[in-house]
Amino acid sequence: MIVGVLIALFVFGTQIYTDVLWYDQLGFLNVFVKENLYKLALFALAGLITAAAVWASLYFAYKKGQAPQAPNRRPHRPYSQTAPGQGVPGQDPFAEFQDMFNQNMDRYRQSVDSMRKVLLIAIPLILGLFVGSGAMSQWETVALFFNGGEFGQKDPEFGRDLGFFIFSLPFWKALLTFLSTVVILSALAGIVMHYFYGGIKVNEKSIDTTRAFRMHAAVLAALYLVLRGAQFWLERYTATQSQSGKWAGAMYTDVNAIIPVKSILAIAAVLVAAFFIVAALTNRWRLPVIGIAVMLIAALVAGAVYPWIVQRFQVVPNEQAAESEYIQRNIDSTRAAFGLENIDVQNYDATTATNAGALKGESETISNIRLLDPNVVSASFAQLQQFRPYYRFDDNLAVDRYKINGETHDTVLAARELNPAQNADSSWINQHVVYTHGYGVIAAYGNQVEADGKPKFMQDGITATGEISENYEPRIYFGQTSPEYSIVGGSESDDALELDRPQTANDQENADAKYTFKGDGGPNIGNFFNRLAYAIKFQSSDILLSDVVRPESQVLYDRDPTDRVNKVAPYLTVDGNPYPAIVNDRVVWIVDAYTTSDQYPYSQSQELGEATVDSETQSGAAAALPNKEVNYIRNSVKATVDAYDGSVDLYAWDDQDPVLKAWQGVFPQTVKPVSEMSAGLLDHVRYPQDIFKVQREVLNRYHVTDAGSFYAGDDVWSVPNDPTVEQATPLPPYYLSLKMPEEEQGAFSLTTSWIPQQSDDNTRNVMYGFMSANGDAGTGKDGEVSDQYGKLTLLELPRSSVVPGPGQAQNNFNSDTEVSTELNLLRQGASKVTNGNLLTLPVGDGILYVQPVYVQSSGDSSYPTLRRVLVGFGEKVGFAPTLEEALNELFGGDSGAQTAADAGVDEKKADTGSSDKPDESSDSPSLQQALKDASAAMKDSEKAMKDGDWAAYGEAQDRLNKALAQAMEAEGAVAE
Repeated sequence: MIVGVLIALFVFGTQIYTDVLWYDQLGFLNVFVKENLYKLALFALAGLITAAAVWASLYFAYKKGQAPQAPNRRPHRPYSQTAPGQGVPGQDPFAEFQDMFNQNMDRYRQSVDSMRKVLLIAIPLILGLFVGSGAMSQWETVALFFNGGEFGQKDPEFGRDLGFFIFSLPFWKALLTFLSTVVILSALAGIVMHYFYGGIKVNEKSIDTTRAFRMHAAVLAALYLVLRGAQFWLERYTATQSQSGKWAGAMYTDVNAIIPVKSILAIAAVLVAAFFIVAALTNRWRLPVIGIAVMLIAALVAGAVYPWIVQRFQVVPNEQAAESEYIQRNIDSTRAAFGLENIDVQNYDATTATNAGALKGESETISNIRLLDPNVVSASFAQLQQFRPYYRFDDNLAVDRYKINGETHDTVLAARELNPAQNADSSWINQHVVYTHGYGVIAAYGNQVEADGKPKFMQDGITATGEISENYEPRIYFGQTSPEYSIVGGSESDDALELDRPQTANDQENADAKYTFKGDGGPNIGNFFNRLAYAIKFQSSDILLSDVVRPESQVLYDRDPTDRVNKVAPYLTVDGNPYPAIVNDRVVWIVDAYTTSDQYPYSQSQELGEATVDSETQSGAAAALPNKEVNYIRNSVKATVDAYDGSVDLYAWDDQDPVLKAWQGVFPQTVKPVSEMSAGLLDHVRYPQDIFKVQREVLNRYHVTDAGSFYAGDDVWSVPNDPTVEQATPLPPYYLSLKMPEEEQGAFSLTTSWIPQQSDDNTRNVMYGFMSANGDAGTGKDGEVSDQYGKLTLLELPRSSVVPGPGQAQNNFNSDTEVSTELNLLRQGASKVTNGNLLTLPVGDGILYVQPVYVQSSGDSSYPTLRRVLVGFGEKVGFAPTLEEALNELFGGDSGAQTAADAGVDEKKADTGSSDKPDESSDSPSLQQALKDASAAMKDSEKAMKDGDWAAYGEAQDRLNKALAQAMEAEGAVAE
């Protein structure tokens, strides 16, 4: 047993040792040490207090609580072999049972007396360990209490700074709960000991107790009542944090009944505690007994009945007027807690008229419309840029922007990472020594495609170089699909073991290139003890025995960017969607992180997991936030994780956030000031999706700022469901560059839309609101953040709006006869047609919908290509091979806007001096004519079917089949 305990302790020690090595290598050892010091201090302090209190209670009960003579010393009757109640006729069944019980107690007491000293130590220690372990979970509460400051804002009920509610109140509540638990455990232990040694006697008609027991009980009861009184007092403040009613916070009944009653009960509890102390000294118990009875009655009547009377007879008959003040508090506090108090709200009387030239002046938005859907083209990236099966691209590609030749372009990009599944059945060396890293970032223009519908890459090839950078460090050792751990590094004289990348035409050898890691990315495992520690950690004897582990070798693990930020900043809630960027010739993962609280007065809480679910998270393409109730959130930290060496940098993005300031007091010098962010990094910071999803969920109701309208609930919105997927899940927000109405210039933004709350199938699916968050943080200078970053602009449409919502717009696309005809044609030959993301754009004094349509032929090596573009404005629909053609079709032959394709043609004209070069992406005239013939034949077929003219129907079907055959022939000619 001793050997087993020593082995367990050694294994436990190696886990701590490896954690120390990991944090120390990363430069965040103080985080690990301080977090665990807080936990150990709480464990020790809570455990010692509990153990000491329980021991004192037990010892007092043993020493002072014994009866003058042995307990229950009534003469024993001869023990009856019959069951109680079946012995000598006329014998009291209770007395017989008591005799048997007393005999057993005597035997138990004799056996326990020999172990009494051990039990007096063991029982308190066990209870101390139990309570101390639970107290460790409160380390964040304690840390914030000692380091928290003021918010500079006061709550509307008590006039106390919000910092009291967020930093101090949780600590006092936790402390009182702990002390109450200690008193209760001490009381229970004391009662058992008193009973065991005769301080409590259960007789036939009464319960006798010793004076020592009564004194003991009086002191413990007084302590508990004092603590309960303090809890009553704090419950006055916690009423402002309540989430139990229709609206969060203290409402009319709370303010006018419950809070005053809590004050009275707090005073009453302290008075009754004093009665118990007096009773312990005087041995007169009538006063505390009466006090307890009165307090219980008061708690029932004043604490439950009286608030019910106020609510039923004062509030309910005139609820709107009574609750108006408190509802307004809820509205103002909720908007402030979720960063929504400064939204720029604009009335947007959107038109549905599609007049020619309507998009004149909208070229900045139109030319940047993103036609690549990052959730669809991952397969295209894989087929065109993966090159080897041991590489992979994420299912949800990132959307960013890069400056090429002086112009900023929306970009769809992804890191070419390792595919661990490819090596799952391979040898240990292949899994952990050979295949160690991905290679390069692949990027494509968001608003352009090649003539055949493939992505137009700006960064591509085996070496993943191009217009963004030719000389960056491309190796991805730290990413979202990196192996659990890798053994890397070695001296320059050692043979390279790591597979670096596939060969290129310029490589001298036929074999794939090899490489040896040269950075400082993980703890060294060159010495025997470190190898042994990590062999135990990863349960792999190969680490200990293999000769591929060299004196300079390092072990890389915990390589997911989200996990690394979580570990070095355990107080943050980390966004589930990190994205790669090439910054200053390094690949870095940019990770957003949030400070949160569930203690903000009057703020309505949100469940983060539910609020961040959408069609992307449901499909597994993105991750939602963890299930956690919060009523305050700030994007207070931007973090970067270097893809080569795993180094983590935290930047105080919102350095005015009081919660972040508190944590900086706990872990000083771990978060850098935003002034240290380079201009190159600021260029790629964007407004984070998860906090935006939470904010739009809040705005479903809290776009209303008037208490009367809010109470009526007559203007509740909902986020529309994604019409491109079968399961009813919210439409995700989309990144794109656009110029909002009344803005002077465009910005890279995150956008969402709203429709009326859908109560039944007959609810109108029309647009009620559209919001954008400005995501352009860079100004071209190091450490200087644009004052426009984070600006939220909300366009509110009239409630009489007839502008289609996303679902209705998709239905318009699907039900259009010409569109369905062409889609049927595209589906010929088992081809798969996929509708891309449905983008919503406030242009042309209305709402424009744009949806790319991808076609993927059958076959293992096929991939989706952009073949058509759907556009909608009002009830009208445009459908063509290019965005320009679709918009012109929609807006009377000339939309008036310049598209990205127009810009590309203009550049070609400038380069070649020619203005007659045909657009290779356009369909041939024969294809266009065939499609028109097919559309006309389908309409004739429908009409003939309605009229019952089957001869005309057959003739129309013949024309339809002929037109489809001609169209397929023309389509093939275009593809060639």
